[in-house]
Amino acid sequence: MADASLGQTIAPAVVLMGAAVVAVPLFRRLGLGSVLGYFAAGVLVGPSVFGLFTDARSILHFSELGVVMFLFVIGLELRPLKLWAMRGQIFGLGFAQVAGAIAALALTGVAAFGLPGPVAFVAGAGFVLSSTAVIMSVLQDRGEISSAEGQKSVAILLFEDLMIVPLLAVVAVLSPLSEGGAGWTGVAVATAALLALLAVSRWGLNPFFALLARARTREVLTAGALLVVLGTALLMEVAGLSMAMGAFLAGVMLSSSSYRHQIESDIEPFRGLLMGLFFLAVGMSLDLAVVAAEWPLLLSLLAAFTVAKGVVVYAVARLFRASRRQALHRTSMFLQGGEFAFVLYAAATSGGVIDLRENALFSTVVILSMALTPLLMIATDRLLRAEASMEGVDAARDLTGRILLIGFGRFGQIASQALLAKGVDLAVIDRDPERIRDAGRYGFKVYFGDGARLDVLRHSGAGAADAIMICVDDPKAATQIVELARHEFPQAKLLVRSRDRGHAIELIRAGVDYQIRETVEAAYRMGAEGLRTLGFADVDVDEVVEDVRRRDTERLAEQVQGDLMSGSHRLILQPAAEPLTPPPAHRRPQS
Repeated sequence: MADASLGQTIAPAVVLMGAAVVAVPLFRRLGLGSVLGYFAAGVLVGPSVFGLFTDARSILHFSELGVVMFLFVIGLELRPLKLWAMRGQIFGLGFAQVAGAIAALALTGVAAFGLPGPVAFVAGAGFVLSSTAVIMSVLQDRGEISSAEGQKSVAILLFEDLMIVPLLAVVAVLSPLSEGGAGWTGVAVATAALLALLAVSRWGLNPFFALLARARTREVLTAGALLVVLGTALLMEVAGLSMAMGAFLAGVMLSSSSYRHQIESDIEPFRGLLMGLFFLAVGMSLDLAVVAAEWPLLLSLLAAFTVAKGVVVYAVARLFRASRRQALHRTSMFLQGGEFAFVLYAAATSGGVIDLRENALFSTVVILSMALTPLLMIATDRLLRAEASMEGVDAARDLTGRILLIGFGRFGQIASQALLAKGVDLAVIDRDPERIRDAGRYGFKVYFGDGARLDVLRHSGAGAADAIMICVDDPKAATQIVELARHEFPQAKLLVRSRDRGHAIELIRAGVDYQIRETVEAAYRMGAEGLRTLGFADVDVDEVVEDVRRRDTERLAEQVQGDLMSGSHRLILQPAAEPLTPPPAHRRPQS
């Protein structure tokens, strides 16, 4: 009997994990992102398709803890001084976007769909509260959270989280079932809870974790971290505030703590699992029966709300001096509604401001917008790449230089330093307009050109160059440039960056004059410093590194010669890198 009960408990978890591990890698491989994969998996296992889960709302409510933990981790990265420095963006940029979007969406609801004023306000206010989970996941996947533009997105999300309190108060005022003063009482309670949280975070958390650390038991510290996150979330929930906002503030207060990294590593596994569960639950909440019955109205609402909000987000971004690319990028992220919309719509339904049908319609619109966001972002990114401006970028034409350097990324920039220091005349080309503009800001003249095209090589001076340095990070492109240059510009020595051992062998077979694997010398230096750290004498260190280099060169020569034994030509090999076998033992450190 107990076994059967245990099986019934485990089975749902197995289904959820199975759906996630199948859908997410598939969608990532298709370039659609993990968020959309979770949504799709949720739709399939939810009540609308296979019906393996029927109570999506309960799962959604529980999985919101993933969003709470996400905001807590983000708070750990933002020290109070940094957050204070962002106050202009939070209350300036955030307020302008939220206020403008609510007005635009409410007017759209009234003018385009004939909704009563209070209903239009609630519908628009819910759609304005963008999904913290979706946007933060996208920013994290792209590594943009710490960038200037990422910080502006975080500031807007923080203001939207703060807005849930006054919006719930407004819903209470609009409700025909309650007295208007109750909403403002809620604001007072929420403010008091917020001040209490700040006080405890400021003076209580560090001593609390210091006490737990004395136990020298990691699971106790993990339990303490979870207690802080869940406790702050519960306090904010009881006070009618955003759970995520409370956890975020607790994280900010702990950002200067010496326990910050330990807490973050303890929370991370729970955060990741619960965030995935949240996206699955959102997918389960999509009622396909409502979509089928009301699809013309749903699509109209979705299109109208998306356009109205997008216009405001873009206009506010430009008003606050964002570039066109930055404005479009931000707009594509904030086009959707979010998880707090469900809270607002539920409160409005309980208060009689909207009815059950309107709740279902507006919630479905929000879910659809969250599911479409990854697709809209992919389309926007491709559009921006296709429209990459060539302003401030000159095409390669009639260039001259003793050396033609192709590819001015991190490798090419370092390789050029010694040549420039000796006054060597360089012609430099790259095919990334943004990189060319960045180089120009630091005084480097780089021309636009794809070195894999013969006409570009000719315009870049390859016909008169003494050497061509190929520093691109694309192995296929490097090999293609080598083949063109060997045939068309035999007077130029070919010095090429290779990716790995296989690419090095391919380049040697193509007849380059010199190749070096991109990590070779750095790896040699790291190994040498490791020996010096252990006390080995410099002469012994130099000897062993040279021995590793020599043996690797011989092994590379044997590999290439073996591949070409049936051919009619032999190759001269240049020194190369990473050892395939460990070197023999050397002398002990000197005392």
